[in-house]
Amino acid sequence: MSLSQRVTAMEEHEPWSREASPDSRHRKMSFNPVGTWTEQMGEEATIGAFEVPKWKRLLQVFFAVIYCLFAAGVVFGYAAIKPVLLEEGVYRNQCTKEELDQNVHVCYEQELRLNLMFTIAAVSTNVVALPVGTILDRFGPRVCGITGAFSITIGALLFAFAKELPIDAYIPGYLFLALGGPFIFISSFQLSNTFPQYSGLILALLTGAFDTSSAIFLIYRLIYQGTDGHFSVKKFFLIYLIVPAFILAVQVLFMPSVSYKTVGELVTTAEGEEVIHDSDDEIEDAAIVRGLQDARRAHRDSIVSEITSLLGTKDGATQAKEEEKKKNTSGVWGALHGRTAAQQIRTPWFILITLFTVLQMTRINYFVATIRTQYTYLFHSYDKAVEINNFFDVALPVGGVISVPFIGLLLDNTSTTFTLSLLVTIATTIGVLGIIPEAWAAYANIVLFVLYRPLYYTAVSDYSAKVFGFATFGKVYGLIICLAGLLNFSQSALDAATHKTFHNDPVPINVILLSLALLVGLALVAFVWRKSHKILRENIEEEAEDARETLMPGVSGSRVNGYGSMNGVSGAVSPSEEDRGRRL
Repeated sequence: MSLSQRVTAMEEHEPWSREASPDSRHRKMSFNPVGTWTEQMGEEATIGAFEVPKWKRLLQVFFAVIYCLFAAGVVFGYAAIKPVLLEEGVYRNQCTKEELDQNVHVCYEQELRLNLMFTIAAVSTNVVALPVGTILDRFGPRVCGITGAFSITIGALLFAFAKELPIDAYIPGYLFLALGGPFIFISSFQLSNTFPQYSGLILALLTGAFDTSSAIFLIYRLIYQGTDGHFSVKKFFLIYLIVPAFILAVQVLFMPSVSYKTVGELVTTAEGEEVIHDSDDEIEDAAIVRGLQDARRAHRDSIVSEITSLLGTKDGATQAKEEEKKKNTSGVWGALHGRTAAQQIRTPWFILITLFTVLQMTRINYFVATIRTQYTYLFHSYDKAVEINNFFDVALPVGGVISVPFIGLLLDNTSTTFTLSLLVTIATTIGVLGIIPEAWAAYANIVLFVLYRPLYYTAVSDYSAKVFGFATFGKVYGLIICLAGLLNFSQSALDAATHKTFHNDPVPINVILLSLALLVGLALVAFVWRKSHKILRENIEEEAEDARETLMPGVSGSRVNGYGSMNGVSGAVSPSEEDRGRRL
């Protein structure tokens, strides 16, 4: 198999390498890269992995995993750091005199302000994914990484000195910590091209590091409790400044200033190395021309050899066949491919998945922000709520890491209808378990939640890639996540309703969210099921038509099915089959 054939097969197998759109092994996290929004600045905007020593590429991947582990998604460890903030008296000045006299663990306004801090951070990680893609394409990964390091530095400093500042520094501090995550995380995804053979593994490591980063605040809380509160928030965040300093140093000393070339760009590089130039005609000495062309040929062969070594010797034909099988299994592949983003967002495919995403993301963030408060009410025991909160803090990062390989297997080997049905079933089960005041229900709820959260985010991006296509993936998926993030500001209203309207009872709000999510989820599943059957039926009819229009082995004649013979050669391909090939 030639280099270009193998590359074509690899691009079929790894869509990320061609268009920065994740496949089933890559689509995972609370926010995702959003594709290309601007044109890259010419050939100098990328670099071939073969041009960088292997040891340096290994270090780049290693360092990226390390700093993603410490910074990419720390704000999602909010449930772990919230008890520390309460112990430190953050926003205690918002409490009424009556609440202070009663010595409540957390008062109404204090709860609202802390939850607002998390809500703004969670929304920003989704919304900022849009401009990060543009900055990455225009200025490169190093600028993104440095920007993220400075953002995290500002956030840590604001948190460290919040008590001494005349303004409310906690909300902007948490916001800057959140903004830094996408800048360093999304800019790291291009490192999957350092070793194309292992791009799936590299992206899985980065994604796992993102999920595990929520445990940083858990570790701090354990240290805080172990020192009886002597390891204050100020001390922690001043020490945490080591993380952005490390990111800055690594970006300057080791990380590439431009993104690595994708597989397709590597092939273009090889094909661009021409042996014969027009300028050769101006040289009269044939020996000199021959020498120049031999040198160019040797240089081109060297580049091809380097690229071949980089890509490995996988059987591209087998990979392409497996990928085609996965596409057919999904049942929705290509539903809206070829349409513009404006056309796609006006269809039920977009509207239903957006409504589903808005409701599920709201439920997820509402639960993360209020888990201790909810279970304090359900069990009428603060101590039991603390135990459940502690279990959740450990389970959240662990569940994300454990679920990575199983999510890939699920999405690659089942239909999209099945995946969506599973999401709706699990989400409904979580909703029911969340209103049962029993310990077994609480722990079962958390286990399902930590497994559901990464599956949900991954499934939405998987759906977007299969239905809308890679050409518009960035715009359409980015819009879905952006809208869901912005509408998550409704969480403040949910908090207010829980405290004021329902007197701290979380059950009514959970039932409302559960009912809406179930209604929209059933509508989405029914729509996708009907459309997938229609797509399958059309494909079968198309294949049957193609089969009738193809000459069988050993058959010849002057005319078959209205098409002229090919001098008696069997297996002539009809125009309709050629058209189908172009469509595919």
